[in-house]
Amino acid sequence: MRILILGSGGRECAFAWKFSKELAIENIFIAPGNAGTSQYGTNVNLSITDFNQIGSFCIKNNIDFILPGGEDSLVAGIRNYFENREDLKKIYVFGPDVQGAMLEGSKEFSKKFMTKYNIPTARFKSFNKEQIELAFEFLKTLKSPYVIKADGLAAGKGVLICNSISEAKDAIKDMLKNDIFGTAGNTIVIEEFLSGIEVSFFAITDGNNYILLPEAKDYKRIGENDTGLNTGGMGAVSPVIFADNKFKEKVVEKIVNPTIYGLKNENINYRGFIFFGLINVNNEPYVIEYNCRMGDPETETVLPRLKTSLSEIIKKSKMGQLSSLQPEFINEYCTTVILVSKGYPGNYEKGKKIIINDVNDSLIFHAGTKFENAETQSNGGRVLAVTSIDNSLEGALKKCYNSINKIQYDGMNFRKDIGKDLLNYK
Repeated sequence: MRILILGSGGRECAFAWKFSKELAIENIFIAPGNAGTSQYGTNVNLSITDFNQIGSFCIKNNIDFILPGGEDSLVAGIRNYFENREDLKKIYVFGPDVQGAMLEGSKEFSKKFMTKYNIPTARFKSFNKEQIELAFEFLKTLKSPYVIKADGLAAGKGVLICNSISEAKDAIKDMLKNDIFGTAGNTIVIEEFLSGIEVSFFAITDGNNYILLPEAKDYKRIGENDTGLNTGGMGAVSPVIFADNKFKEKVVEKIVNPTIYGLKNENINYRGFIFFGLINVNNEPYVIEYNCRMGDPETETVLPRLKTSLSEIIKKSKMGQLSSLQPEFINEYCTTVILVSKGYPGNYEKGKKIIINDVNDSLIFHAGTKFENAETQSNGGRVLAVTSIDNSLEGALKKCYNSINKIQYDGMNFRKDIGKDLLNYK
C-alpha cells in the first residue's frame, strides 16, 4: 500500500506518524509536508489543489491511496477528478466527492440537510445579497447573541458571534455588501445561539457502514478561559468526560445514524471522515457544523488512541467492508497543547529557530515548520502540537506542559489551561 497524504499541518503529521507504524516509510508521501513529516515519509512539493500535478505524481510513483488532510482539495473535487480520468480512477481517494463535501463547503446546504432529516441543530435562515432587509427582520425573532455565518469556506474565520442587533446588522452588511469573506459570503446563514459545551465526534464511512473514532474537545480561543480571538485550535482532549455512554447513544441515534441515512437517501456516495461539531445543551446533542475531514488539533489527540491499523480501515473502506471491523482504542487520556507563533492568530512571525531538547514523555507533531539552513524553523501560526498519554487527564496534561519546558523558539506562545474545565466534571 502506497499512500499520498495532502497537507502540511499537525493533522497530516499525525497521519504520517500513524501510517509509519503500519507501512514501510518508503511507501508514505506527504505533499507538501513539513519539517516533522519527513521523519515518517517523503515530502513532495505539490500543490494540494493542482490535481493534474498530483495525478502525474501518483502515476509515476504507483500511489494506491490518497488521503486529503484538509477540506480544500475535497471541496474543489479531487475525488471527482480522479474518478473521471481513466488513468487515475484505480487510485482510491479517501474522502467525499464534491456533493458530499458540501456538508462542509456550504453552511446553507448542511443546515437544510439537517432540517430535512430531523437532525437537531439551531434554528436558522439563509439570505443572499438581495435579502439584507429580510435578514434584519429575522434578527428580531432571535435573542442575543446572534450567530452570523458565511455560507462558503472562509479559512475558519467565517463565523461571527454578535452581542447586539446593531453589531449583527453590521456583520450582515460586511458579508453581503462589503464582501469581507469574498464569494464565501455571497450567501449567509443566521442562526440562534446555543448555550452549552462543545464536543467533536468522528465517523469513518464506506458509503453504507461506519465506525466511530474516539470523541474529542478542542479549544479555539487564543487566550486562557476561552478569551480572545478564535484560532485554528489551541489544544484538545480525548476522551471527553461529559460524553458518557448515554450521551453517545443520543449522538448515534439522533445525529450519526440520520446523517448516514440522509447521505444515502440523497444518493451521495460519501466515504471518508465525517466530523460532527456538536454542542451539549442540557445533555442533549445539537450539530453546530459538519466537516468532511478530521479536525486539527483533534487528529493529534484521537489518532494516538486508535490501536487499529488506519491503513487497514482505509482498505476496508475501499472494499465496502467497514462493517467487518471492530476498531480498538486505548482507554487512557490523550491531550494536545498547541505551540503558536508570536502574534497568532493575527500577523505572526516566521523563521524562528526551534530547539527541542530530549522530549521523552510526549509526541511532537510538527505543524507550521520547515527545515532550512540546517535547522528547524517556524513557518506558520500554529507551530507544534505536543501530545501526551496518561491514565489520568491531569497526568496527560502534566506531561504535555513538562515537555513544553524542553522546547524553545522566539515568541513561543501556548495556553496553560487546556483541559482544566473538564476536571469539574469528575
